Amino acid sequence: VVAVLENRTKSSLFTVEERIEMIRETTKDFGNVVVDSWYGLLTDYCKANNIGTIVKGLRAVTDFDYELQMAQINFQAAKIETMFMATSPAHSFLSSSIVKELAHFGGDVSVMVPPKVHEALRVRLGGQK
Repeated sequence: VVAVLENRTKSSLFTVEERIEMIRETTKDFGNVVVDSWYGLLTDYCKANNIGTIVKGLRAVTDFDYELQMAQINFQAAKIETMFMATSPAHSFLSSSIVKELAHFGGDVSVMVPPKVHEALRVRLGGQK
């Protein structure tokens, strides 16, 4: 399950529905991937869907501090485990902020995002390569 949650602390370029569509397009060749959305706590989504483990990707040690805190809170509050996976070195420097900034100023982000996302960025921001 890829769960798309609304994060009120972030300014999203795309709506939840648009993000779901891009993820579905990107994962369509994987028959066992379900894309869903939820407004609220991730642990509540996990409990409602009988999910016992959250899988998170870590780009750098700076991600680890925050994600470890969240993992501990999630376990304490709901007994939901968290498993961390290291991001490929080829993508460890990427963040949505960096990609949006590059795309906004016409930088080529085609090697950084799936084709569907690249096209959506081009349409939304215009002028991108």
